[in-house]
Amino acid sequence: MNLALRDIRHNLGRFLLTCLGLGLLLGVALAMVGIYRGVVEDALSLPRALGADLWVVEEGTRGPFAESSRIPGDVREAVARLPGVREAGAVTFQTAEVTRPGGGVLRLQLVAYEPDRPGGPPVLTAGRGIARGRFEMVADRRAGLPVGATLEMGGQRFRVVGLTEGAVSSGGDPLAWITLRDGQELQFRLAPPAARRQLAAGGGTAGTDTVNAVIARVSPNQRVEAVAEEVRRWKHLSALTAAEQEEVLTRSVVARARVQLGMFTVVLLIASAVVVALIVYTLTLDKLREIATLKLIGARDRTIVGLIVQQAMALGIVGLAGGASLLFSVKDFFPRRVALGPEEVTGFALLVAAICLVASLLGVRLALRVEPQQALGG
Repeated sequence: MNLALRDIRHNLGRFLLTCLGLGLLLGVALAMVGIYRGVVEDALSLPRALGADLWVVEEGTRGPFAESSRIPGDVREAVARLPGVREAGAVTFQTAEVTRPGGGVLRLQLVAYEPDRPGGPPVLTAGRGIARGRFEMVADRRAGLPVGATLEMGGQRFRVVGLTEGAVSSGGDPLAWITLRDGQELQFRLAPPAARRQLAAGGGTAGTDTVNAVIARVSPNQRVEAVAEEVRRWKHLSALTAAEQEEVLTRSVVARARVQLGMFTVVLLIASAVVVALIVYTLTLDKLREIATLKLIGARDRTIVGLIVQQAMALGIVGLAGGASLLFSVKDFFPRRVALGPEEVTGFALLVAAICLVASLLGVRLALRVEPQQALGG
């Protein structure tokens, strides 16, 4: 017979209640793993949505996501003429808080691009793309805006004409695309009072032909690194490949969030190991006389060890299954993306198994020290 299974059946209520508490703890730890992965995916969502092989930015900067970058809009023409560049487009990025049509504040990451050039939204799930007309917008579904909704920004009303899905900024804000001209006016045009003050001070009028970056798509037959090196020879410009831009985002922009989530996950896993160790130790204490009886009738030490280890593993398996089921049923309601695939779940399950195995050693040590004569005591 399986002694571990018989003991679990004998104390089924206590076992299930213990699994419930452990499952909630493991579910939170698994959620931290998913949020950790979600932060990375969110950070890479925007550059991957734009599909750029090369980012041309202001000299001495690491791109528009890490710090301010402003370059003349006509840089796009110079980049487009480089050997190996198939197409190029100018883009600007800015964060905007607007009022929802039904009330409430909505925070968006605006991407302004040139229609029919790189920088536009990925595959649309509803509506249409932006035409050459102004004051149109394509938004991600996370913004909660239906096709046809209107938003007021910079004194102008923008109409949502299309929707995408899964496109967010590194901070988790939904993306919205507008035309480059609209974006330049929102970001660089001075308000009339400020423009008059600048003109009176002899500063002239501020032009709006400024962009945050120029993105380019390079021919498969051309090395992106070679094109980037060519751009770096120009004055006042720098260039990053797609891989370098992703490294900036994951190691700089969201580094602190990644470290914080990682440390919190480690703390939860340590707490889980302590909980499993205490539970197994308590269960072993309750069975000292039974263990002594088993030894008295000739049971081997490996039978006793198997009883305790199997119970610890059963706690981990049932607890993880319950916690994971609860998490997958509610993860879509989290404010940040929870990215959990087969690799993350499998890796976490193996880690929980290792934790349960190590945590059972305390109970095993106690059981091996039990003397058979204790079965005859009062």
